[in-house]
Amino acid sequence: MSISRTHAVALNGTQGVVVEVEVNVTRGATRTQILGLRDTVLSECRDRARAAAYNSGHRWPDGNVTVGLSPAWVRKEGSAFDLAVAVAALTAEGAIGQIALAGAVFLAELCLDGRLRPVRGVLPAALAARDHGLTRILVAEPNALEASQISGLEVHGMRSLAQVVALLQGTEIPDAEPLPLDTGPRTGPLRPVRPLPDMADVLGQYDARRALEVAAAGGHHLLLAGAPGAGKTLLAERLPSILPPLDESAALEVSSLHSIAGTLPWEKPLITDPPYQSVHHTCTVAGMVGGGTGRILPGAISRAHHGVLFADEIPEMQRAVLEALREPLEAGEIVIARATGTVVFPARFLLVAAMNPCPCGRAGTAGGQCTCTPDARRRYTQKLSGPFLDRIDLRLAVHPVGRAELFGALPGESSADVRDRVLEARARATHRYADRPWSTNAQIPGSALRAEFAPTPASLTDIDARYQAGTLTARGYDRLLRVAWTLADLTGRPRPGPDEVATALAFRQGLPGQLAT
Repeated sequence: MSISRTHAVALNGTQGVVVEVEVNVTRGATRTQILGLRDTVLSECRDRARAAAYNSGHRWPDGNVTVGLSPAWVRKEGSAFDLAVAVAALTAEGAIGQIALAGAVFLAELCLDGRLRPVRGVLPAALAARDHGLTRILVAEPNALEASQISGLEVHGMRSLAQVVALLQGTEIPDAEPLPLDTGPRTGPLRPVRPLPDMADVLGQYDARRALEVAAAGGHHLLLAGAPGAGKTLLAERLPSILPPLDESAALEVSSLHSIAGTLPWEKPLITDPPYQSVHHTCTVAGMVGGGTGRILPGAISRAHHGVLFADEIPEMQRAVLEALREPLEAGEIVIARATGTVVFPARFLLVAAMNPCPCGRAGTAGGQCTCTPDARRRYTQKLSGPFLDRIDLRLAVHPVGRAELFGALPGESSADVRDRVLEARARATHRYADRPWSTNAQIPGSALRAEFAPTPASLTDIDARYQAGTLTARGYDRLLRVAWTLADLTGRPRPGPDEVATALAFRQGLPGQLAT
């Protein structure tokens, strides 16, 4: 009887659990079985690992080979365990010494010919391995740069099982052909990392630019309504450029989510700029909040974590998708429950929603001939429920730019200039909440907002009357105060006054009808 041990990592959301991979070989009929809570892909690991070992010039252990994955109660999914199982089996066979595996974790999928393929989730897995006390990580070569973002780990990017065995044996590492990058675990084609669009490209649209600045400074959600071509998408695409860059903790968190989703760029495995996600109105619930069959993957709201989620044509979205957004808009996370377990993904994003003024899009435009009936317009706006709208702080009508502005206006302020003001406003908020668990105005709980950070009573006369009349909800009341604080931070005032409260109310009532309540 012989036994060997290696390590791999199982992921639950963005949290990694180090898994001990044990291989025990006993006399008996030649077979390989895997113990521990696993999915179908992992069950097939025994066949991939055995074929890879033979095709790499090594013997698979004879007899009854039992692979144990512990903790047994933690669910293990995917092909990332292939390399750990193969190395443990070859160690039990005697090809590798157990001492050579000390402090090492193995994460890679095996091809039948012994080549290593990259896998998703290497960044959070490497972080979990380091926190567990492991010191080395062996991954497929395309994943090496991603794993190297975690300090304190010795990273080895390998091309084949034969190279891994040679490294562990301390012998000369044989050459192997690299895998092309486009064979990796990505959900779409590779795209180069592009610079963020600049606010200087926006001509006119002064109210909309101001709304973007307020949204960025305080973390407030924004609804833009205007005719097609008015510039809603143009504005939304430039919001990330005025947000603060991600600090180290946020960058690792965002990059981990994209690593799990398979959307982390090969050439830049650490995302330091706020992400931008655009969703079409045909997006499903699973596409928006996450899920899927088999392994649960983060949705658009989690891929937009610490960044911007742009939802165009939002009234055309399924009602279930819009209602699924309500919880993460306030909680900053999404809980996905399945029969196989519960996964929590962070989802603290800035929502920029866009819509037309009516189904045909021509209402209120110069020379526009709207063909919609009043009833059609009412049904269009009522697709956005009251509870959903109540969570959006800033609502603005966007009008097409006039010819004079289009051809004669000077370029607007650059994103760098606007971002400087946003950073100053956020610094004031951070200083004010230094001993509190929140950092932006949008995160202040209502109880603290009304008790410790309320404006002067004279500033609240108008919104108090609206609240008493029932035209303003308690949630809307709190959100007005949060926007007022952001406006005060942008102007450098120590506390919101009547002007800031009135401006916050104007932003909330920037659209007619139901959307202004």
